[in-house]
Amino acid sequence: MEVILLEKVEKLGQMGQVVRVKDGFARNYLLPQKKALRATAANRERFEVERVVLEKTNAARRADAEKNAGSLDGKTCVLLRQASESGQLYGSVTARDVAEAASTLGVAVGRTQVSLDRPIKNLGTHTVRVFLHPEVPTTVKVIVARSEAEAEIEKQRLAGISVKGTEAGSEDGAAVAEQFFEEGAAPTGDAPDAEAAAAEGEAPKRKKRKAKAEGDE
Repeated sequence: MEVILLEKVEKLGQMGQVVRVKDGFARNYLLPQKKALRATAANRERFEVERVVLEKTNAARRADAEKNAGSLDGKTCVLLRQASESGQLYGSVTARDVAEAASTLGVAVGRTQVSLDRPIKNLGTHTVRVFLHPEVPTTVKVIVARSEAEAEIEKQRLAGISVKGTEAGSEDGAAVAEQFFEEGAAPTGDAPDAEAAAAEGEAPKRKKRKAKAEGDE
């Protein structure tokens, strides 16, 4: 099918161009989204009559998008999802999910403005392109994590902040220690003292056994 583009469509063409596309792509995407018209004689004449208005409207939309792009470009949003130990999601993150997360950054983003080649299916940070206008591409970083704590650690990593264990004596430090030591067990740092104490207790016993052996002789 031949269509007249009413706006720039990535990898397809600029406004006003007549291009040939698959029928399904035209019927399911270009025509319903009002990104194109069938390239009939009547529509060609209609486009030429409305071209000036369309170009003015497009320029105004582009200017608004350029103002808002700074609020999104390079910013980070978070999506919490359940996942396996290997990081594989139980499900997937779609363009709609990304649009909702990106909208929390202060700019309304629609599902069709998110360019996602395939759904996201694993934890981590994913860079996703967003088109607030067909001629104004920007990117957002989407952190997919199992919890807010995991997401915060990933944010710090992206910011170049070294994520280290908390200081000894703090509540967080105690929590970390509990993850590694069995209940009632002492950390390995206490082992030398324990061995020394055991050795001191064993010395008198050895002296008694030696004295008894000498007496028996």
